[in-house]
Amino acid sequence: MRTARSVLLMGLISIPMFSADLAPTGTLRAAFLRTNPVQGRIDAKTGAITGPVADLVEALARELGVPFKIIPAANAREVIDQLNAHTADIGFLAWDAPRAKEVEFSEPYALMLNSYLVRADSPVKKSADIDRAGLRVGTVGGQSQEVVLKEILRKAEIKILPASPPVDELSKMLLSGEMDAYGANRQRLVEAAAEDAKLRVLPDNFSVAEQSIVVTKGDTSRLVTINEFIAKARSSGLVKASLERAKLTAGMEVATGRSR
Repeated sequence: MRTARSVLLMGLISIPMFSADLAPTGTLRAAFLRTNPVQGRIDAKTGAITGPVADLVEALARELGVPFKIIPAANAREVIDQLNAHTADIGFLAWDAPRAKEVEFSEPYALMLNSYLVRADSPVKKSADIDRAGLRVGTVGGQSQEVVLKEILRKAEIKILPASPPVDELSKMLLSGEMDAYGANRQRLVEAAAEDAKLRVLPDNFSVAEQSIVVTKGDTSRLVTINEFIAKARSSGLVKASLERAKLTAGMEVATGRSR
């Protein structure tokens, strides 16, 4: 029986692709951020990967007529290093200017909303209220949110964290006053607030980041094919169905084209 996912994958319009270009080893190898739910999730028991990355890689491999391998990476640096070491053929990252100096970005397939998490009783009501002297804003170093917050926050103090804390640690930091807000992708924050009623996500977003496929710097010829694939994945409904199936609609939207 064909599932809704398989129908969507088969429904993509065939486009000319050359597996030797995108999958030189005969297997399409894709690296993604293993801790970022907007890209994919790893089942702790089976190791199975689900989410937009899994759906897009499967669809692209189907177009190429090759098998695929999805490689979980610890952070953006590792995704880029995998590409440069030629142990991955493509990667998945949110666009930001520093990363664009190291890799080539495709057209976006989805938009990632970034917001703030605060205490439920915080006087802060909207994102514009955050940039005040005396407020401390936490965010993870090396992520696209860090780049944006360093650009938009002039008065608030930015506290760089080494990794995204689990919900109980986030709650402790916010409730103790160690930080007044935490900036991250909205999907992650909505899930955190659902776990802890003492936390609240602000109703608006401080930025929107484009989720894209990346290849090695200067490898623009491969982007032509990848961009054609992404355009068809968006228009066919594959991306929309993937976001809905992964329950990511609280913090993600289907992209309509490049806005940067």
